[in-house]
Amino acid sequence: MQKFLGSFFIGWDLDLYHEESDQKAQVNTSDLNEELGQVEYVFTDKTGTLTENEMHFRECSINGTKYREVNGKLVPEGMTDDSPDGSMPHLIGEELLFLKAVSLCHTVQISYDQPDCMVGGGDPFSHANGFSSNHMEYYASSPDEKALVEAAKRIGVAFTCSSGDIMEIKTFGKSERYKLLHVLEFDADRRRMSVILQTPSGGTVLFTKGAESSILPFATGGEIEKTRLHVDEFALKGLRTLVVACRHFSPEEYIDVDRRLNAARTALQQREERLQEAFSYIERDLQLLGATGVEDKLQDKVQETIEALRLAGIKVWVLTGDKHETAVSVSLSCGHFHRTMNILELLQQRSDNECAEQLRILARRIKEDHVIQHGLVVDGASLSLALREHEKLFMEVCKNCSAVLCCRMAPLQKAKVVRLLKTSPEKPITLAIGDGANDVSMIQEAHVGIGIMGKEGRQAVRNSDYAIARFKFLAKLLLVHGHFYYIRIATLVQYFFYKNVCFITPQFLYQFFCLFSQQTLYDSVYLTLYNICFTSLPILVYSLFEQLVHPHVLQNKPGLYRDISKNSLLSFRTFLYWTLLGFCHAFVFFFGSYILMGEDTTLMGNGQMFGNWTFGTLVFTVMVITVTLKLALETHFWTWMNHFVTWGSIAFYFIFSLFYGGIIWPFLHTQDMYFVFVQLLSSGSAWFAIIIIVITCLFPDVVKKVFYRHLQPTSTQKSQSLSAPQTQALSCVESLCCYQHGQSGCSRLAHLLEQITGQCQASTNHCHTSSRNNRSWSDTENFYSNDRSILTLSPIEATHC
Repeated sequence: MQKFLGSFFIGWDLDLYHEESDQKAQVNTSDLNEELGQVEYVFTDKTGTLTENEMHFRECSINGTKYREVNGKLVPEGMTDDSPDGSMPHLIGEELLFLKAVSLCHTVQISYDQPDCMVGGGDPFSHANGFSSNHMEYYASSPDEKALVEAAKRIGVAFTCSSGDIMEIKTFGKSERYKLLHVLEFDADRRRMSVILQTPSGGTVLFTKGAESSILPFATGGEIEKTRLHVDEFALKGLRTLVVACRHFSPEEYIDVDRRLNAARTALQQREERLQEAFSYIERDLQLLGATGVEDKLQDKVQETIEALRLAGIKVWVLTGDKHETAVSVSLSCGHFHRTMNILELLQQRSDNECAEQLRILARRIKEDHVIQHGLVVDGASLSLALREHEKLFMEVCKNCSAVLCCRMAPLQKAKVVRLLKTSPEKPITLAIGDGANDVSMIQEAHVGIGIMGKEGRQAVRNSDYAIARFKFLAKLLLVHGHFYYIRIATLVQYFFYKNVCFITPQFLYQFFCLFSQQTLYDSVYLTLYNICFTSLPILVYSLFEQLVHPHVLQNKPGLYRDISKNSLLSFRTFLYWTLLGFCHAFVFFFGSYILMGEDTTLMGNGQMFGNWTFGTLVFTVMVITVTLKLALETHFWTWMNHFVTWGSIAFYFIFSLFYGGIIWPFLHTQDMYFVFVQLLSSGSAWFAIIIIVITCLFPDVVKKVFYRHLQPTSTQKSQSLSAPQTQALSCVESLCCYQHGQSGCSRLAHLLEQITGQCQASTNHCHTSSRNNRSWSDTENFYSNDRSILTLSPIEATHC
C-alpha cells in the first residue's frame, strides 16, 4: 500500500510537468520507488534524451564541395548569398542528383490540406522556388529524414506526392515521377536504408543513405576522401551526419537484383539471413554523392542535471549510435566531458590482442595520472572485442573513469553494457533512460528504466518503469523523490520488525510465568487489532510524507544523495539496532510491569487485587504508547495528518478499550476484559507505571540521537540544522510577512507591536539575514526556483514564534 500510494506523488509533482507538451510524469510500476534512491550508474541515450530531437539542416558536402543553406539556397563554402552577379549558380549534375536522392530515399509520408494531390486544378506550388508549404506537411519516423526532405524542398527539389508505388518530386517547378520498386529497410546492423527506383527515362537507380562507416567502405566512385574529411568536420561541430550514395543498374543487373530480393522475402527458412545477404549484394559498388550535416540542439538544463548527478556520486554513461566526433562534441557541450578531463580512447580496434594491449595502456595511464579525472570513449567495434574476452580489464578501466561515452552502438550492445555493470561483483543499481524503440532493450535490462516522452513514439515509455518529459526532470526524480522513498521504505521495514518484536516478546516471556500453559498475555481482540488499527496508520502516514530535508536543499546539495547510497539505512548494523531495541523495549514492558505488580497486586484504593488480564492490559497499553511515540521521535516532517494519526491512534486505543471493556456485548460468548481497563485506569500506581516505563524506554534513545547528532553528524543532519529557522531570526509578526526574497512586508506593524508588547525584538533586516537559513528560496537557485510539489506541504512552523 505504501508503494502504491507513494507512487502518486511523482505524477502529482508539478515540477515534473512539462507545460509545452502538456505531459506529466508517469509511474508504470510502484515496486521500484526505493531503487530511485540507490542508483549508482545512469546509462543514457543521446538523441532525443539529451537533445531535443528537433533536426535542422545546416551543411552538406556534394562531390567534395561544402555547401550551406542561406535563404533557401545552397551556397558553396566561401561564397555569400549576395554574390557579385546577384544570382546563385544553378544546380546541375551531381548537385541535382544529390538533392533528388535526399528527396526520394526515405519513408516520409505527406499530409495535405487539399487531398487531391494527383489531380490538377491549380498549381499549389507558387513559392519562391516553386512551392508553398501551406498545402502539405511531412511526417516521418525519423526526425533526420523529415529535416532533410524539408531542406531539399526549400532549396528547390520537393517531394510532393506518394501514391502507391509512385513517388513524385518537383525540381524547380518541373514535375518528375519515379516508380518505387523496392525499399531496403534500415536496420541497426547495416546502419543504412535504400530505395530502388525506376526513373522517368526508364532506367533503374539505387539511392542509399546511412552512417559513413556503413557507406564509404562500399563506395567505389566519387570524392571519397574529401567527403570523409567533411564528415569529420561536421561531426566536430556536433552535427549529425549521413552519407548519400547511388548505384545505377543495367536491365540485366536489375533482373538479378529483383530475383534475389523476391527469393529472400518469400523464403520460409532463414529469411532474415537471406535478406541480409541480398542487401549486401545490392548495396555495393556505390557512387558517392555527398554527406549531410543536421543540427540537434541540447535540451534545457542538461548540463546542470549531469553535474548534479556527478556530485551525487552517480556515474553517467552516454550510449549512442552517432559518429565518434559528433558524440564527443555533444558530450563536451552538455558537461558529460569537462574540458580539463583527460579523454582516453578505445577506438578502431581490429583484433583481440590489439584491444587487450590498448586496455592495458589505458589502465596504466589511469594509475599514473590518478589525480586527474578521466573520460573514456569507446566505439561499437572495439566494445565487441573488449566484451568478448577482456571484460574484467575493460571494467577496471571503466570504473576508474568519471564519464564513459560509447559511440556507434547497436541497440543490443547498449543492453550488453548495462548487463555488464549490472552483474559486476559490486552489484550496483543501474538506471537506463531513453526515448526511442532502439533504447527499449537497454531500458528493460537496467534495474530502473525511464522513458522520455519524445518524438520517436511511445515504445520506450510503454516499456519503462517511469516516464518523464525531459531529461532535466531526472535530477528531482532521483535526488528528491528517490531520497524520500528510500528513507521512508527503510524506516517502514525496520519499524515493522521493531514493533512486532515488542509485541511478541512479552507473550514469550509470559510463558515462563504461567508454566507454558498456553495462557495468552493479551486479549484476542488486542492480538487482532494491534497491527490493524492501533499501530498501522502512524507508520503509513510517515512512509508517505516523511522528509528528512526540504526538497530544495536536496536539489541544491546533491551530495546528500551519498548519505543514503550503498543501502546505508538498511544495512545489517541498522537492522540489528532496530531489532535489539525492540527486544530491550519488550523486556522493559514486561519486567517493568512485573516489578510493579509481582509482589503486591493490591494496587487499588479499596484493596482489590489485579489479575492476569489487568497485567497483560498494562503491558499492552505501555507498548502501544511507546511504539507510537518512538515513531514520533523518528519523524522530522510534521503535518496535520501526522499529528492526527499519532495522537489519534493513542486516543483511539483508550476509547476503544473503554467501550470494549466497559459494556457487556451480547454477541460475545465470553468477555474476560469486562471492566478490566476501567479498573486499570482508576489506579494512580498504574498511571505512574505507564509514565515511568515509557520514559525508561525512550529516554536512552533520545540521548543517543542527541550525542550522535552533535559528535558524528551526517551531511543530512548538518543540512537539517542549516535549513531550520533560527530561534531569534524573525519576530512573530515578521515570520508571517517575509516575502520570498526576504523583504519584510510589515516592518512598521512589527515595530508598533514591539513598542506595545515588548515581546518581539526582531529588527527589520531579520528577513534578509534569515533568508539564508529558513525555507525561502530565490529564483536564481539551480534547477527549480519554485517547488510546487505536493511533497512540500509546509510543516507546522508556528511553534518557532
